[in-house]
Amino acid sequence: MTIYIGNLSYRATEEDLKAVFAEYGTVKRVVLPTDRETGRMRGFAFVEMMEDAQEDAAIGELDGAEWMGRALRVNKAKPKEEGNRDSGFNRNSGY
Repeated sequence: MTIYIGNLSYRATEEDLKAVFAEYGTVKRVVLPTDRETGRMRGFAFVEMMEDAQEDAAIGELDGAEWMGRALRVNKAKPKEEGNRDSGFNRNSGY
């Protein structure tokens, strides 16, 4: 399982997230997506932990918690849909 962290401060670093989530167990991986054009953080992250029980505990404790001046949204990440990228072009629109 992967945890999604939304409404994240743009100042947050991978190390910051590891420190927060380490309170709930062993962190396997942290991903901080950045904007392709500007290189800036996009305001969300993904965290993977060693055990589902650790992830459930982190979600329960951190969802809605204030961190770095923002109320975090923390939940189970939804699987990425392959090949369904929205290009902004609708083939059925007639354009």
